[in-house]
Amino acid sequence: MNVLRFSDLVAAGKVAGQRVFIRADLNVPQDDAGHITEDTRIRASIPAIEMALKAGAAVMVTSHLGRPTEGEFKPEDSLAPIAQRMGELMGREVPVIANWVDGVSVEPGQLVLLENCRVNKGEKKNSEELAKKMAALCDIYVNDAFGTAHRAEGTTYGIAQFAKIACAGPLLAAEIDAITLALANPKRPLVAIVAGSKVSTKLTILQSLSKNVDGLVVGGGIANTFMLAAGLKIGKSLAEPDLVGEATAVIESMKARGAAVPIPVDVVTAKTFAADAPATVKAATEVADDDLILDIGPKTAAILAEQLKAAGTIVWNGPVGVFEFDAFAHGTETIARAIADSSAFSIAGGGDTLAAIAKYGIEKDVGYISTGGGAFLEVLEGKTLPAFEILAKRANG
Repeated sequence: MNVLRFSDLVAAGKVAGQRVFIRADLNVPQDDAGHITEDTRIRASIPAIEMALKAGAAVMVTSHLGRPTEGEFKPEDSLAPIAQRMGELMGREVPVIANWVDGVSVEPGQLVLLENCRVNKGEKKNSEELAKKMAALCDIYVNDAFGTAHRAEGTTYGIAQFAKIACAGPLLAAEIDAITLALANPKRPLVAIVAGSKVSTKLTILQSLSKNVDGLVVGGGIANTFMLAAGLKIGKSLAEPDLVGEATAVIESMKARGAAVPIPVDVVTAKTFAADAPATVKAATEVADDDLILDIGPKTAAILAEQLKAAGTIVWNGPVGVFEFDAFAHGTETIARAIADSSAFSIAGGGDTLAAIAKYGIEKDVGYISTGGGAFLEVLEGKTLPAFEILAKRANG
């Protein structure tokens, strides 16, 4: 995908003295008192900001936070806690500017944080009037917010239409590169792991991937529906029996290409859904009517681990069992460690997947960890994200 990169503008000496507007993703979790509980997104946004400041730009940064009501600013919507944390990390004062749409005063070498962009009327519906006003604030627009790339909003799409120059920041560019490497030009075999509670929420992803991947590993509640499709009993496990036809179609689509959806040969069951429920390993053919399948069994995990170690590219979205309960975490841990040990290029995304990566401490062994949940899923569905589309259009136009 051909997009203009902010790093190229910096390298070409085109940023000094320019007004740079960066759309970052600073939507971090906060507790009831407004304290930030996890600051990964703030840390991830800093390289683009520092790149602009070092190049001598006048820098404006904005983001959404939470779900504010447009046109009604409330204290809990404020980016002030973000500015404070950003200031601590960067060792400088970061002023917060409210009511900024009609004009911002910022000098080269200065950094300001523009208050929560979703408070502005017309942001979510991508109002042309708002987009033009925001575009007038800057010489260079930088999108560095992959987490919102699947939404066509004022600060992710509209401003990119009208700004003099529109480009991708380092975070967004890294996502584009990783996605291209994993899906557009993958080293084979390409193995995808798609897990979660429901086939319905991942059906389009499974259908899209089944046309492209060499191995499609399903896990969680999704695997139970595929087990039903394979004629196995699943007891009272979570599944969607009405989607067995769709699961069968995915299996057949893969088979037609000489590829496979591995069905578990053994599972870990319990009688109740609880952390302290006794766990029983049994063959996939021996699931009782009152059993809940909460993880893949050790034989299945070992088979999948071998497949992952031999892969050229791995796409991972979702844990394969209830990994939050230690008795039902072995499948996900085995998969995580196999990905870490594999020489394949791996890309992982989605909240639960990131939690599993953190739990097993394999961050440094995954090729690329995607920061966007919904955006990552839409890419797996084969969709072109609005933010990518407009940047590509601007680069080619």
